[in-house]
Amino acid sequence: MRRKSMSKKVVVIGGGPAGILAAGKAAELGNDVTLVEKNDRLGKKILISGKGRCNITNNTDIEGLIENIPGNGNFLYSAFYTFSNTDLIEFLHNYGLETKVERGGRVFPVSDRAKDVVDTLSKYLKDTSVNILLNSQVTEIITNDGAVKGVLLKNGRKIDCDSVVLATGGSSYPGTGSTGDGYKIAKKVGHEIIKLRPSLVPLVVMEKWIGELQGLSLKNVSATLLNEKGKKIYSDFGEMLFTHYGVSGPIILSSSRHILDYDFKGVSLVIDLKPALTEEKLDERIQRDFEKYSRKQFKNSLDELLPQKLIPVVLNLSEISPDKFVNQITKEERRNLVRVLKNLKLTICGSRPIDEAIVTAGGISTNEINPSTMESKLIKGLFLAGEVIDVDAYTGGFNLTIAFSTGYLAGMNC
Repeated sequence: MRRKSMSKKVVVIGGGPAGILAAGKAAELGNDVTLVEKNDRLGKKILISGKGRCNITNNTDIEGLIENIPGNGNFLYSAFYTFSNTDLIEFLHNYGLETKVERGGRVFPVSDRAKDVVDTLSKYLKDTSVNILLNSQVTEIITNDGAVKGVLLKNGRKIDCDSVVLATGGSSYPGTGSTGDGYKIAKKVGHEIIKLRPSLVPLVVMEKWIGELQGLSLKNVSATLLNEKGKKIYSDFGEMLFTHYGVSGPIILSSSRHILDYDFKGVSLVIDLKPALTEEKLDERIQRDFEKYSRKQFKNSLDELLPQKLIPVVLNLSEISPDKFVNQITKEERRNLVRVLKNLKLTICGSRPIDEAIVTAGGISTNEINPSTMESKLIKGLFLAGEVIDVDAYTGGFNLTIAFSTGYLAGMNC
């Protein structure tokens, strides 16, 4: 990559993955770069990602990346071709961070420590001589004649500069510093902010019995979303979790992105507790259990079939008397039990708030950003990167990939 002939003064706002890559790359190209972060340390959201292990990226190809980004994925082709997931992995390896690939193509540090990712990125900033201002917050981008002139800090200090990279993150996980500051800053200089909504978020259900299952985690189940007419919206297989308000866990978070446009209402969630078995095979399995426990009451016959916490709920939904002896259960009652196990139905009535979402859907309109450079089409010298833009993806390392790639592209061009 050629070095810029004249050094520019660049301010990067936000010390997350997008901001760090933008700052490092801009400095690598010979610019005088200041990274402004309102927290007392860099990468706070990275530290909690992947349950503290940091799902850095996904090892799929570029088309696979785009397919996993329902929120304006096509906007990201230039970013991914400029700095791909494989480029990211190679970059981290060159800085001494070894990675491994797990189920679903998810890439993690070998150490399983998100802190090692942050330390590696911090070393990049040190090597490229980026000036880092912690505990500092930008409140405004100063412009003149449609071009960036500087930034104003909360403490009243003004920093003159030629370019700004706005990489403040979204509105999810506000405890990490993602409190939506970037949207206000961008709006002040004329950018349109597409409505902010929670994505990859736990779902709230109407059924009161859900509270009885709080804390129960299920593996190898399938979850299907149906609209009011019973038409399938989305289906997934894997792990889920019951909570006091509804459902969460990997397949639920991915499912939630598909009902954003329904405003999380008028949608049913159907859980198949035994997706590996057809109704006929499950019926045969139950018959074998019933033969084994023929002299027991129904309520004591499901221990091998279901987790203990789930049994009272299934007993109730099956409409079979819990005290009925197994050898007295009719064929029709048994088949009704099969239907309950294959079609455990929940009524979605909302989602948890945006500050509990993994990622924010919405943000600065992609129509106002040049996808080849990440520069604003409205303000010369203003570049946008990461979650502050109206792009969002499923779980699996895709959202961090967006941040790293857009940050790199912005840093390369600012």
